Amino acid sequence: MPAQTTSTHTPSAQNDMTWHIGGETLNSRLLIGSALYSSPQAMQASVHASGSEIVTVSLRRQAAGDAAGQDFWQRIQALNVKVLPNTAGCHSAKEAITTAQMAREVFQTHWVKLEVIGDQYTLQPDPFELVKAAEALVKDGFEVFPYTTDDLVLAQKLVDAGCRILMPWGSPIGSGKGLMNPYNLGILRERFPELNLIVDAGIGKPSHAVQALEMGYDGVLLNSAVALSPQPEKMARAFKSAVEAGFYGRQAGTMPERNLAVPSTPVVGTPFWHQENSST
Repeated sequence: MPAQTTSTHTPSAQNDMTWHIGGETLNSRLLIGSALYSSPQAMQASVHASGSEIVTVSLRRQAAGDAAGQDFWQRIQALNVKVLPNTAGCHSAKEAITTAQMAREVFQTHWVKLEVIGDQYTLQPDPFELVKAAEALVKDGFEVFPYTTDDLVLAQKLVDAGCRILMPWGSPIGSGKGLMNPYNLGILRERFPELNLIVDAGIGKPSHAVQALEMGYDGVLLNSAVALSPQPEKMARAFKSAVEAGFYGRQAGTMPERNLAVPSTPVVGTPFWHQENSST
């Protein structure tokens, strides 16, 4: 069993990107996973390059209890980030609740990314078991980060269960297809303006992250897009910039779209080169 940890994150300085989630104040809106990297070194370098302050960790991997598990855990600790344990691989509320309680003991945190898979082909969550598990974990004192679809009714059930954070998918986990249903995601943002909303799953390109932040989402959580890139560290930097671009674009506001072209330079009066000729 690995050594236990406490919250290690201390924001260095507040800036425009500063936000609050689960009782923590953070400066990065990019959450990143720790799986699928070609090596532990690549994982460490990528997380560092991403600037992320939250890293998801699977208890099932960490609890292996072997030397590799210990080495992995020490590398996570060295990153000095907030750890978000997940219940990846769970298929029932009972299994997810047990896994979350074990993760709380191992990682010394009440945060949990709740995953209850209902379909093995799409990795779509089981809505009934997900709500059941969320309700039990909230009552048990957890800050639940539920991985869900973009279904509005399911989102409302999770909120009714006590969730203050929602993590709808952009598309199925690991698909890299981006935001398949921007309309549904937009409705969630409109209906829950007071909640932290994070797009989780399906992000494949930095442009997908820009789109999510431009829509008003508070952040994105991704793993495969970085870990499976031929150059993960460079891709992590790209996502760091993408999240910042989307956030600042949203803050600045975009120009209205038009159906007709409007020239950006004057088309009346004397061209400047004619003015120069007439003065000599």
